[in-house]
Amino acid sequence: MYIDYYGLRDYPFRITPDTDYLYMSKAHSRAKAYMEYAIFNREGFVVITGEIGSGKTTLIKKFLTELDENVIVAKIFQTQLDEVELLQAILVEFGLNPFSAKKVELLNMINQFLVDSYLSGKQVLLIIDDAQNLTKRVLEEVTMLSGVETQKEKILHVILVGQPELNHKLESHDMEQLLQRVSLRYHVRALTEEEARGYIEHRLSIAGVDKQLFDQEIYPDIYKYTGGIPRLINTICDTSLTCAYADNKDRVDAEEFESAISELQWKTYEETHKELSDQSMHNDSLYHNSQSHLSDINPDIAKELLHSAYSPIASRALVEISKQLKRIADQLDSNIRKK
Repeated sequence: MYIDYYGLRDYPFRITPDTDYLYMSKAHSRAKAYMEYAIFNREGFVVITGEIGSGKTTLIKKFLTELDENVIVAKIFQTQLDEVELLQAILVEFGLNPFSAKKVELLNMINQFLVDSYLSGKQVLLIIDDAQNLTKRVLEEVTMLSGVETQKEKILHVILVGQPELNHKLESHDMEQLLQRVSLRYHVRALTEEEARGYIEHRLSIAGVDKQLFDQEIYPDIYKYTGGIPRLINTICDTSLTCAYADNKDRVDAEEFESAISELQWKTYEETHKELSDQSMHNDSLYHNSQSHLSDINPDIAKELLHSAYSPIASRALVEISKQLKRIADQLDSNIRKK
């Protein structure tokens, strides 16, 4: 819409991951160095976390473009999987057809592939994005896979990338076996206010414009509403440029920025996260209070309360099941008559 108006070659603030626009802040540079460490030092596990929209997926894609040809990579970006589905997804990434195999066969296929790759001088890397969605059982499966090793080094290198919830999951007492295998953990923090300014100017430069399209006075406000999260910066900058374009202005000033905030109906980053934190604390309080009250109730009465709460649901479920069974019986009866 506004590309020609501002003399741009491309939209500079798309929210889709694009390695051409990757801004290497200190945190992003450190995270990428840790990913490289997993390969060059033949380590087992590296865990990279970061807030939603902090640029983790873009960083992965950039890292992958720089790998040597002798590195075989399995990239898993869909993580709503059970153990078997994960094993199948990994084997598909390795170019194999695993769909008719059972779990034991899948594990054997992966182990054989890892050994063959090692003997042919190849390194094997498994990258799982959005790893916070993996269940603990699936994470345990990944732990077992990483156990394939020689006397001196790991054969399978694993990089888990996810939101901060991944750290909480790994630190639970039943994840100790996996956590002990993690050689490096790093959290990609949000951009500082200075980095946020550099990020905006970097993306404008890549898109073909070196002139200032944002008044200097609004950079602190951009940071106040985005908290230095790249995806949020992209959204507010794109909306601001659109507002300025609609008003025939050649740059974004305070008025256009306020229009963009109004369009998006945003609160400041701090206010938004305080509300989310308060809501989380409120939910925890309700849970603990309800637990406390139930503990004071006579066990027989508590059982009766639970029964009365669930019996309508159970009754409806039984009625529906009965209907389904009747339909199936009627269909079978009809088929028999036709014969």
